[in-house]
Amino acid sequence: MLNTAIKELLFEGTVIPAHPLAITEDKKLDEQHQRALTNYYIDAGAGGIAVGVHTTQFDIRDPEFQLFEKVLMLAAEEVDSRDLKRPFIKIAGICGPTDQAIQEAEIAKTLGYDLGLLSFGGLHDWSEEELLTHAEHVSAEIPIFGFYLQPAIGGRLLSYDFWKKFAEIPNVHAIKIAPFDRYKTLDVVRAVCHSSRKDAVALYTGNDDNIIQDLLTTYQVKADDKMVSKNIVGGLLGHWAVWTKTAVEQFEQIKQIREQNGDLTQFFPLAHQVTDANAAFFDAANHFKGCIAGINEVLARQGLLKGNWCLRDEEKLSPRQSAEIDRVYMDYPHLSDDNFIKENLAKWLKQV
Repeated sequence: MLNTAIKELLFEGTVIPAHPLAITEDKKLDEQHQRALTNYYIDAGAGGIAVGVHTTQFDIRDPEFQLFEKVLMLAAEEVDSRDLKRPFIKIAGICGPTDQAIQEAEIAKTLGYDLGLLSFGGLHDWSEEELLTHAEHVSAEIPIFGFYLQPAIGGRLLSYDFWKKFAEIPNVHAIKIAPFDRYKTLDVVRAVCHSSRKDAVALYTGNDDNIIQDLLTTYQVKADDKMVSKNIVGGLLGHWAVWTKTAVEQFEQIKQIREQNGDLTQFFPLAHQVTDANAAFFDAANHFKGCIAGINEVLARQGLLKGNWCLRDEEKLSPRQSAEIDRVYMDYPHLSDDNFIKENLAKWLKQV
């Protein structure tokens, strides 16, 4: 069962950064900076974190690293130690075949995680019916946050029919829509609106290339001869792993204007600025090859990481990606939260 306060926040909509991995140059876990990152997200005003997901690097599960349980534990300890007076959603990334996914769900549940973000990456030879059965088994262990991951970074294309059936699974509470594709995004929205659980599944954007536009959009979908309105209420995003304080401020402004039926067109320039920044961070020019290293590069410049290193040597900045990050820093200084981090970094590092 999903905690009532957590469920209310989930459906109200919030900012959920996808938590990166802090390591040393020799590929060892940097516990001090890993914990500092979690405290950064809490103090930046995020409503939760997602740990063990793509931004954390799927390789943490590999036998040579064996960091999955450790990084989940560190984040949970930091959240719990803060004794927050507000709900804070803890989401664990879950992937792999059913036995592995169930084991990861059990670990997450034991550590006090609220939901599992279920990825179908690596299951490309499974039929959609097999994936649905898989999801049902995992949902018996932990409440599920669905995940439509774009093919460019390991996801697979899934049909409208799949998502309609997926939405019918009783312990599915949200879906992160991240195909980086307007047509596929609409498939998920329509599927949920056409399901019997249309009011029981919250939609979150994972389209890092379209963040603000997704949050501004109210979808009108005809279902059973009635028009159903559905919003993407929040985001679970790798992009929000950086410049998080300003992302929270942007989100709260959008939510307030949306609730007041105000003029949302004022956010159109911001939408393109955020997408342009994402192109640099996620390395869109090179088919997202440097997306994890790009996020880490920004955090390293801010002092939240010691370097942009990843577990695999091939995960690194692409040529000219650093220059692109320089450019968006210069073009959009109002999007960064470097001053906020400077004011608090010593405290976050000292808390460890």
